[in-house]
Order: sequence, then C-alpha cells, then structure tokens
Amino acid sequence: MDTLVRDPFRDVMPSFFGMTLSEMLQLKQPEAWGEFERGELSEAQFLERFFADRRRFDHAAFCATIRGSYAWLEGMEPLLAELKARGHTMHVLSNYPVWYRWIEERLALSRYVSWTFMSCRLGLRKPDPRIFERAAGELGVAPSACLFIDDRPQNCDAARAVGMRAIRFGGDPAALAEELLPLLPVQQR
Repeated sequence: MDTLVRDPFRDVMPSFFGMTLSEMLQLKQPEAWGEFERGELSEAQFLERFFADRRRFDHAAFCATIRGSYAWLEGMEPLLAELKARGHTMHVLSNYPVWYRWIEERLALSRYVSWTFMSCRLGLRKPDPRIFERAAGELGVAPSACLFIDDRPQNCDAARAVGMRAIRFGGDPAALAEELLPLLPVQQR
C-alpha cells in the first residue's frame, strides 16, 4: 500500500505488540501474511496464525488499530484527483488482503481508482508475472499500454518483464508527478 496510502505494517503493527519491526518479523509466522494477501486464509485464520508460536492477542483491538491507521500519503490524493480530471483511468494492482475494504471505507480511494486487481481476489501476488498479464488481459490492452507505479523495484522489474512501462515510486509524490505527468497525454472525457 505504500504507494497511495500509509501501510501500517512497519510501524503500527509492531507498536501494537510493543515490539520493533525486527522483533515482530522474527516472531511472526512467515507464510501467513502472503497467504492472507492471496485470499488463502480468512481474517480469523490469519490472526490465529500471525505469530509462529500462536500466542494469543486481542484480535478485535488489533484490527481496530489497523483499521484506524490508514491515511493518504501526503500529496497523493491531489495527484490522483489531477489524473482523474485529465481523464485517465486508474486501477489498483495491489498485494493486499481483504483489509483493502477498510481503506476504502476510511479514504474512499474509489473516487479516483478502481480496486480492480487485488491479490486477495486474484490469488496472485506481485512480482508474479501472471498478475501483470492478467491485469492487461482483463483491461483488454497490450501490456505496453499500461503504466505501472510501485514502491518496490522487484515489482517494477516484473511489470517491465511482461512489457509494461513502470515507474518506481520513491516516496515523494511531487517527484512522481514530475516524472509521470509528461508521459500522459491529456485525455478527452
């Protein structure tokens, strides 16, 4: 999520447990998050398996903390509004579990982008090339007609490998706009 929305994984989640990110990573069950993101685990199953030792914690309080932590990355909402005003169609292609619905409830991203390609619905995660191929296929366009933006170099490399143009988002929305806007013609609405 760290392209449009602040992802709570690195700070909010460990803080909930009174841990550092490093400590949490050492204790969490290594496959559970990916399985949750691919829709292979329900939320309840994921929470039960969160820690490798299956330690108990308050699931409701944890979920409430995560749900309340989603916020726009500074500058991203105005950029999306500008892109929409220019007539560009945008889709989310994200490795994220069903919690994307919480983001929608809190921030209403669908005003700008469609939640089209969510790993929890597709059963695929980036950087698997099949997720990029599927996105282009479902949109009915060649991969070269797509412009993919992501904060992870390996995901951008995977998109490029199937023929998509890709921009790595380094965390600065103004720098992204500077790189992105000249690539996009003004669309007719």
